[in-house]
Amino acid sequence: MALPTAEPTYRRALITACLIFSTTIQALDATIANLALPYMQGSFGATIDQVAWVLTSYIIATAIMTAPMGWLANRFGRKQLLIVCLAGFAVFSLLCALAQSLEQIVIFRLIQGMFGAGLVPLAQSVLLDIYPAEQRGPAMAIWGMGLMIGPIVGPPIGGVLTDLYHWRLVFVVSTPFAVIAIIGLLILLPKSVPEAGLRFDWIGFIILAIGIASFQMMLDRGQSEDWFHSREIQIAAVLAALGFYLFVIHIATAEKPFISPALFTDRNFITATFMLFCFGVVLISSNALAAPWLQTVSNYPVGQAGWLLAPRGLASMFGMMLVGQLSSRVDQRYMVATGLLCTAWSFWDMTGWTPNVAPNWVSWVMSVQGFGLGMTFIPLQVIAFTTLAAHLRTQGSALINLFRNIGAALGVSMVAAVLVSNGQALHEEIGAYITPFNRALDLYPSLGVLMSPETPRGAIFLNRMVNAEATVIAYLNDFKLLLAVTLLTLCLVPLIRRPIPSA
Repeated sequence: MALPTAEPTYRRALITACLIFSTTIQALDATIANLALPYMQGSFGATIDQVAWVLTSYIIATAIMTAPMGWLANRFGRKQLLIVCLAGFAVFSLLCALAQSLEQIVIFRLIQGMFGAGLVPLAQSVLLDIYPAEQRGPAMAIWGMGLMIGPIVGPPIGGVLTDLYHWRLVFVVSTPFAVIAIIGLLILLPKSVPEAGLRFDWIGFIILAIGIASFQMMLDRGQSEDWFHSREIQIAAVLAALGFYLFVIHIATAEKPFISPALFTDRNFITATFMLFCFGVVLISSNALAAPWLQTVSNYPVGQAGWLLAPRGLASMFGMMLVGQLSSRVDQRYMVATGLLCTAWSFWDMTGWTPNVAPNWVSWVMSVQGFGLGMTFIPLQVIAFTTLAAHLRTQGSALINLFRNIGAALGVSMVAAVLVSNGQALHEEIGAYITPFNRALDLYPSLGVLMSPETPRGAIFLNRMVNAEATVIAYLNDFKLLLAVTLLTLCLVPLIRRPIPSA
């Protein structure tokens, strides 16, 4: 799809702005309802597990519907599909705000996620087509800001709206931006020609949907159901593994699968896809760990904790802007390696944090981490499509976003599980040393009386101390885990082929 020759820069800039709106609202709605869940729970009289489906239904629907977006774009036309996705997303956002029961809002969020699934891959595909190769780096950097900043600013915006007004306004925020994007794309974006003869691969889609839904259910319910000690989690794990296995077999043997096997023959695309999967693990889970550390371990107030994390988002934007300026002059692989080294250093430093870590140092480490993530994301997106055939871009974008979303879900569940299990194990291990025979308790007589495990007050005091120490070490182990994932991603950089410079 090419733009008309008249005023290409003007039209490209306006189309890019519309695509940024499309991407930002999808990324924003994935996290904006997090802090509003307790208020929804009170409004609908639901339990914690029940109200969590407001988030889970959106995530599952988005993950399932991301994969067939390439086929849908070819069958019905990319412009037409993008407009429909934006309109559906806006309508069901308003319906979520008007929901009168938990069942209604879960269904509306499910359908909202189905429409929202196409916004990121379709916007990325259009962006790659309307810019020449030498301008894709800067364009992707600007577009990527919405995708990166949306999940970061979503919870604060949702918290402020819920606190000052009502949780229903959380779902209204995205509607004006969706309307602006629809009007702009209707006027500016060239119409794409649908391929009416395409037939949908229902078998492949159903198998993949079962695999994704089961995998997401396993991650969402695993912690509360004691993981594989539960029959429910065992069944979900078997269905997930079977679904993914059969889907791979189906792609290799089917005559016309909705995800083309040609995607898996491009080394740069496969390498970048796996690296973005690891990137998804690190991006969301690191944010999920840093905020509770500051509030529960370092005892910072909520407002101050938010300000300490703010440099992460600002530095991430700066990193993406720098990438946009350097993309035409510097090898993308060097920028990816630089970003991963910065991210790895931040996690390495966090493995030595104590509850008394200085606030200025927290802001500095968060800045380095955000800069590294910004420097990594955009070059990987560019590398993935550098050698990929043009007709595979929409399918490739859908597949990359699918893997990144699965990585994010896996990362959050993984760090939560490790945090809880390590906390319990370390509590028992440290508590084993609290005995009447421990001479350390006799060094100071007054302290020994206060900390005596033989008295109820002393037992409670000691339990709190042990729990605090176990929690700190458990967090540090999670930071070590994210450091290992980042270093693994860094080891994949040599597998990327140097792209042939364009004329």
